[in-house]
Amino acid sequence: MKSVFSAIKEYSLMTIGILFYTFAWIACVIPANGTGGGATGLSLVLCALIRNLTGFDIPVGTMAFAVNGILLLAAGFVIGWKFGLKTIFCVVMLSISLNFFQAELPAIKEWLTVRGLIAPDAISIFGNLEPILLVIMGGLLSGVGIYICFMQGGSTGGVDILALIINKYHPINYGRVVIVHDATVILASLLVGNGPETVIYGFLLTIVFSVTTDALLSGNQQSNQLLIISPRFHERIAEEITQQAHRGVTLLNGMGWYTKEPSQVVMVICRKRETQDVLKIVKNVDPGAFVSVTSATGVYGQGFGMIDGGMLNGMQKQDKK
Repeated sequence: MKSVFSAIKEYSLMTIGILFYTFAWIACVIPANGTGGGATGLSLVLCALIRNLTGFDIPVGTMAFAVNGILLLAAGFVIGWKFGLKTIFCVVMLSISLNFFQAELPAIKEWLTVRGLIAPDAISIFGNLEPILLVIMGGLLSGVGIYICFMQGGSTGGVDILALIINKYHPINYGRVVIVHDATVILASLLVGNGPETVIYGFLLTIVFSVTTDALLSGNQQSNQLLIISPRFHERIAEEITQQAHRGVTLLNGMGWYTKEPSQVVMVICRKRETQDVLKIVKNVDPGAFVSVTSATGVYGQGFGMIDGGMLNGMQKQDKK
């Protein structure tokens, strides 16, 4: 029964996070003639392209579902069908809520106009707020929404899936994939008739969104190192983390100085958004386990970034100083 309530809580919070994210796009970003990265930004560009070529309007949520669906299928054939139910749930909810807000917000805007709460020529339900302020608000709200999803182990797909596909053939830092993808999508908006202000708003949205998400995730570090001490259940914890969280585990030989008894220390390195999943596994197996969580300033190897020449040069310069 406890696991059922826990699942209900997680999926409810993920739904709230998705609603924050999609409301930010439909109520703030799009009225400001802005754009952004990720699957949603790419969907906006594709919708505009189809509209220019055929005159047919495709709902943003429908296009986002198609984009994420294609990425999920491609990743399934390339790296295997390892996607959890939470990712699929978030992708579906993202599409549904985008279409919902796109259909209902005009009616809400009209209702506010009739009652004199906003001007008839208002660009959004927030009235004639400056576009740049709408974009900043959109970045803040979408950052909060994604943070809520991450804390429950959810993912909206998009760049996360693309990064998995790329890493199959060429190890590359996740942040680099995000930067290149988002910049390409934002600049591509120029090809569908948007002006330079859209590009500026797009980069501003990306910056505000990233800063908000990073701040909520306790800083710029994207990885955590967990040391778990459980004398009786270390093997089961290691197995559960491997099977459920899909993260590598290393057992370190240790000894309790007070008891002078040998023990095994379970070491796990994971993304910050995966930390809560690992902690839940440890709690379910051994509530009395001792756990230390620290931020990792740099994690390199399979599943993370790779050591490149620029990093080595930077380290050498630090040594010389």
